[in-house]
Amino acid sequence: MSDYITKKTSALLSKHRRTILLLMDIFVVAVAYSLTWVLISGRADMAAYFSLLVSSCFLFVSCFAIVYATTGMYDSLWRYAEIVEIFRCCMSSVVATGIFVVMTLILFKERRIPLSVYGLSAMFATTFTLYIRLVYRMYRNIKINKMGKKRRRVLVVGAGDAASTLLHEINKNPTKEMNVICAVDDDKNKVGRNLLGVHVMGTTDDIPNLVQQCQIETILIAIPTLDSQNKKRILDICASTNCNIRMLPDIVKIIKDDEDILSRITDVKVEDLLGREPIVLAQEAFEFLNNKTIMVTGGGGSIGSELCRQIANFKPKKLIIVDIYENSAYSIQQELKRKYGKKLNLDVRIASVRDTKKIDDLFDELRPEVIFHAAAHKHVPLMEDAPEEAVKNNVFGTYNCALCAEKYNAEKFVLISTDKAVNPTNVMGATKRICEMIIQNIAENTEGTTTFAAVRFGNVLGSNGSVIPLFKEQLAEGGPLTVTDKNVIRYFMTIPEAVSLVLEAGAISKKSGEIFVLDMGEPVKIVTLAENLIKMSGLIPYKDIDIVFTGLRPGEKLYEELLMDEEGLRKTDNNKIFIGAPLKMDASRFFTDLLELKATAYENDREKLMAKIETMVPTFNHMVIDDHY
Repeated sequence: MSDYITKKTSALLSKHRRTILLLMDIFVVAVAYSLTWVLISGRADMAAYFSLLVSSCFLFVSCFAIVYATTGMYDSLWRYAEIVEIFRCCMSSVVATGIFVVMTLILFKERRIPLSVYGLSAMFATTFTLYIRLVYRMYRNIKINKMGKKRRRVLVVGAGDAASTLLHEINKNPTKEMNVICAVDDDKNKVGRNLLGVHVMGTTDDIPNLVQQCQIETILIAIPTLDSQNKKRILDICASTNCNIRMLPDIVKIIKDDEDILSRITDVKVEDLLGREPIVLAQEAFEFLNNKTIMVTGGGGSIGSELCRQIANFKPKKLIIVDIYENSAYSIQQELKRKYGKKLNLDVRIASVRDTKKIDDLFDELRPEVIFHAAAHKHVPLMEDAPEEAVKNNVFGTYNCALCAEKYNAEKFVLISTDKAVNPTNVMGATKRICEMIIQNIAENTEGTTTFAAVRFGNVLGSNGSVIPLFKEQLAEGGPLTVTDKNVIRYFMTIPEAVSLVLEAGAISKKSGEIFVLDMGEPVKIVTLAENLIKMSGLIPYKDIDIVFTGLRPGEKLYEELLMDEEGLRKTDNNKIFIGAPLKMDASRFFTDLLELKATAYENDREKLMAKIETMVPTFNHMVIDDHY
């Protein structure tokens, strides 16, 4: 409640700051003028001068208020006040006093104001108005220092211009990151002095001792012009501590140096490239994850790892990560351990979803209640060259996991699908369409308790192997950025958006075999995405960085679709999520075709395999692009 009152009071003061400062100036200028008369005349003569005092005081205050307002004294933010602002205040006081003198000589001819009143009243008025502003600034600094107790303790290396600029910025814009405790500098003339309230406590050789003495957490090197030899020496000293080490960049070098492009793009946020506001889905629906044993296949990938992060927030009974690639599985395992420690019951298993016996053993042992199936080969051009691998991993990995989910009575099985499954033109999309058909047929032809669902969405910004990391690498190398065709358009999502959709689909899926589709707004041209990334990096498209059109790749089409015409759409409670109706299929024929597809895939006969895929997916229109395109 007290925080709320403080915030409301602060907002009110901010809104009416000009009026408040004007009223304070009127008050202190009036006091300064009256005090001058008291000091000069004494109490005995005050009665004789009272009428002159009142009338001239009104004129004095008016002169100061008008001049201060005219010269912009009420437009300055005094918590950032520097020498220029103090000089402006003094000059405004001189002008106001001059106007007052002229006005009194004209208006008060019969009774003259003592000459000493002019000088003393001007001095007092100037001093008092300055004191108000400086006291406010001191109050702000004290407040910032109190905030600093909760922030990371920082030692600054360097006490020159760069450090001074840094400290100015920290004082003006306090963050949760930095609380500067002390500084060091190899110029011994600076040791023992203060830089904007920060004590220079020694040289760089003293860093290890000061880190222990002052409980430093972060060392910030604020000497941008440091030569290579001294930089290595200082970094070696800093590395001997357990502190986080950061370096202040040379702003002038960043502006001038066109080679250091990578540093200019590392902070570009992928959601800024969407051309729309990120979609935020309701978190309440995800409570179905609480106290459940949850398995994520492909848990080390871009989508899988984000699924694990978000699921961990909802206190599952156990989170099981299954992945064949041990490096990515290890990475997400360590990340979750650092964040949750023993609060999260985490089990990581290295296994391939292709391995029928291994997957069955895992389900039998762990008995997952909710499965998110993200394991898949997803790169379109690579799968064009290896269709048998796409079938083995995508189709039969899904088949193995879905059968085990039904066999061991899992509550829900959610398949990660793609918009490329709609009227597919490439092998990857066709295999994903078969995956959707698998869960629909299992759902319709078994009497198990498992609810099956698929989630279909577009390209994911920033995922492994997606266009944004490729563009960033090309940008770091100085370009050009490569786009297949100037007319290629795609639906895009951020990784958190995609994962939120998957979780929400899992929450609201009731009828087995449903396919969930997200309304992702208007599709985005890939060339527009490339141009925006270049602009956000402070460069000019086609001038600083070129964009080259390389031609459509095998299996790639100009635009993607999210729904087949015959599927139709049904609304859900969330206006961003729709459900495509399951298609009617001949189950016995489908499962016969599936067995034949598996045998063909393991024969590695590509021509025969492609023919079988086309038979199973009637909407598959395989596009083969010539190399010379």
